[in-house]
Amino acid sequence: MKDMKDMKNHSENQDSSGFVKIPDVAGDVILEIRYYSTFNFIGDRIDGYTQPTALLTKEAAAALKAASDEAINQGYRLKIYDAYRPQRAVDHFVRWAKDLEDQRMKKVFYPEVPKEKLFTLGFIAEHSGHSRGSTVDLTLFDMSRGCDVDMGGYFDFFGDISHYDHPDLTDAQRAGRALLRDIMLHAGFEPYENEWWHFTLANEPYPNTYFDLRVE
Repeated sequence: MKDMKDMKNHSENQDSSGFVKIPDVAGDVILEIRYYSTFNFIGDRIDGYTQPTALLTKEAAAALKAASDEAINQGYRLKIYDAYRPQRAVDHFVRWAKDLEDQRMKKVFYPEVPKEKLFTLGFIAEHSGHSRGSTVDLTLFDMSRGCDVDMGGYFDFFGDISHYDHPDLTDAQRAGRALLRDIMLHAGFEPYENEWWHFTLANEPYPNTYFDLRVE
């Protein structure tokens, strides 16, 4: 969840001219927008997600299209959990993290982590690189088997199994994570070691700007 890059120089912004809807550029991706649904670590729809779609900067969307094409050539499709994230959504995360009484989703998303430590352990922060518009959370869908690739852990799990190189992964799970990483690296994205699903465009166009557009 956490990304400290350029945090000192953040500014909220409402200019949508540099953004596109991912399906308009990469029509083969699958959208499973967790923050529009209630199946997420909070258990409610997250502020700022008014439609079950996903946005990215034009540059990041073009790179994602290249990644999608490569995935399809290898028999997979990209499944998107989240992309651009409004600052108001991050603010929602922060408010929730401070409410220690609300632990509805603990058994699913943070069973071994005390909620009061989510800030100090880096799972929740006041700003996210997602709000800069060029970060995406995703996995691979295996078209021949009709299911998601087994990655040995799932999106937004607050625990060590989410780290890319966790030692308890099977060979097949390591291979799944490696394939996703290779596809994204080849398209121009950089990984985040603590979250196997998290990638940011290497040359993101707005490295110092945190946007607050609604996802719609």
